[in-house]
Amino acid sequence: MTNRMENKVALVTGGNSGIGEDTATLFAEEGAHVILMARRESEGLEVEARINASGGDAKFISCDVGDVESVSSAITLAAKTHGRIDVLFNNAGGGGGGNFPNESDDEWNRVINVNLTGTFYVSRAVWPHLVAAGGGVVVNMSSLAAQRGFSSRMQDEFGATSASYYAAKAGVDALTRYMAGAGGRHNIRVNCVRPGQILTPGATGGTVKDADGGHHVFEKMFDYAQIVEGPGYPRDVAQLVLFLASAESRFITGEIINVDGGVAAKI
Repeated sequence: MTNRMENKVALVTGGNSGIGEDTATLFAEEGAHVILMARRESEGLEVEARINASGGDAKFISCDVGDVESVSSAITLAAKTHGRIDVLFNNAGGGGGGNFPNESDDEWNRVINVNLTGTFYVSRAVWPHLVAAGGGVVVNMSSLAAQRGFSSRMQDEFGATSASYYAAKAGVDALTRYMAGAGGRHNIRVNCVRPGQILTPGATGGTVKDADGGHHVFEKMFDYAQIVEGPGYPRDVAQLVLFLASAESRFITGEIINVDGGVAAKI
């Protein structure tokens, strides 16, 4: 432990599993007071307990990032917990939807809401607390979907590619650049991470195995897309988020950084 986050108050949305859980854990290991926010309370409380049992400091607050009233009350409680907020990791999001042009209105609205609108709601609610603290850091969660297209073969082999998810994550990229500009005068840095194929429960849970019961179809995408062999893990993304949240990246803002094993380099 190097105490890169010592005494910082760090809020992590979607902190109940996967990348969010690993980032919250890493923040706590580096000395942060961590606020976990997610919809699934039981999972969030389990992460809270694990971090606290290992000597960290974590508190779970139930929140639906796509519900403006839920966000408002959760951020108010988060700010009262330690009297300030220094870091926000907008990790909450999710896929789904359907293939264009058959994606329904409900699917479109749900995916846009949890990925893009939720990022906006939470950022807007946290912003005054970052200003009051004399500055801070926001890290947003995007996806390679915001940057790359796909082929019919990819869609046939690996499943649905929803227009809503691609559009939402491209919106997060644009929102990141806008927020970075707005934050300059307040000493607030805003950056964004674009994970590639990361082995999270959400990524592998919806895939199928080969007919012989072998690897998940998701895992086979590594062979097609990456330069670095083997899968990425949540900790790989968490390490980048930690860097962006720490003083080590003090001269970096408005950037969108891929952590993808070289996928984007091949596009």
